Amino acid sequence: MLFSYRLMWMLVMFDLPVIEKADRKAATDFRNHLLNLGFEMAQFSVYMRFCSSTAQVDTLAKKIEHYLPIGGKISILQFTDKQYEKIISFQDSSGLSKKKSPCQYELF
Repeated sequence: MLFSYRLMWMLVMFDLPVIEKADRKAATDFRNHLLNLGFEMAQFSVYMRFCSSTAQVDTLAKKIEHYLPIGGKISILQFTDKQYEKIISFQDSSGLSKKKSPCQYELF
């Protein structure tokens, strides 16, 4: 059985230069790399992904570092599945919604 304190989430936040056309292309390529790695966009410049272990987080962090465009800045937060469930989100002032962890059958 998977233990919710061992399951991890990665939150990738970044600022990338987008002044020049080449910068915008590099930023788009970086976002596409994140999507190819299984991340989903939480907000603009904020992507997240569920991970089954800290070893997987470390592997993904190295890949993300490899794709970092010149002049970009990335911060990666990692937290447990239990902590993920306590995220409070607001959208369109319609109230708050709590995050719900994916069911195990959705992971595999």
